[in-house]
Amino acid sequence: MNTFAKITATETKLFLRSPLMAAAGILLPPILLLAIGAIPGMSEPSAAAGGYRFIDAWMPSLIVVSLATLALQSIPAAVATYREQGVLRRLATTPVHPANLLGAQLLIHVAVSLAGIVLVLGLGNAVYDVPLPKHPLSFALTLLLGIVSMFALGLIAAAVARTSKAASGVAMIAFLPTMFFGGVYLPRPLLPETLRRIGDYVPPGSQPLQDAWVGTGVQPLQLAALAAFAVLGTALAAKLFRWE
Repeated sequence: MNTFAKITATETKLFLRSPLMAAAGILLPPILLLAIGAIPGMSEPSAAAGGYRFIDAWMPSLIVVSLATLALQSIPAAVATYREQGVLRRLATTPVHPANLLGAQLLIHVAVSLAGIVLVLGLGNAVYDVPLPKHPLSFALTLLLGIVSMFALGLIAAAVARTSKAASGVAMIAFLPTMFFGGVYLPRPLLPETLRRIGDYVPPGSQPLQDAWVGTGVQPLQLAALAAFAVLGTALAAKLFRWE
């Protein structure tokens, strides 16, 4: 077993010992889906939602909830706690490259977030007849870029914060705008036009996800913006990472 695999196995065991964030990332979106679906009128077509049902238009926002919880709350706190407790300082005396630790954390949290996304998609389809994405390949590509870009932001906070509290504070700079532009606090169709346009190009790509979902097509510029966030964010996280 190589170094990365060993670190990933160890980090997985440690992650499962405190499953609160995992439970939140997996269960919170389905709970919100059921709560929203129970509101009268949410399962009926609406002109404000572009002719779609609000429950359909809000599905990408549930993906935002899962990703933001794990990428901008769980990862920064976990890595910063290691730094605060001196674990990273001891690892610095070994040949382990920081990319291995960050990569292991990324892999674990992405797997959990994907489980939550699959659960909410399946539940939405089974309970509220929410259609599956009409363009699955475009949807999968957008989701991939959105996941990497979101977790890159979380890893930046994890890379620079000295304590878990500081990491939560740094990550909150990205967490609140992500939730807002992702339509979690207020459905995107109800946002002012300018704010909607800004939200089209920020992670995790709520509008491109919606476009792939309803079949209108994803704009290449939106994918390019997500790719830039993903590449530059990941490189910056590795560059800024410090053991102490």
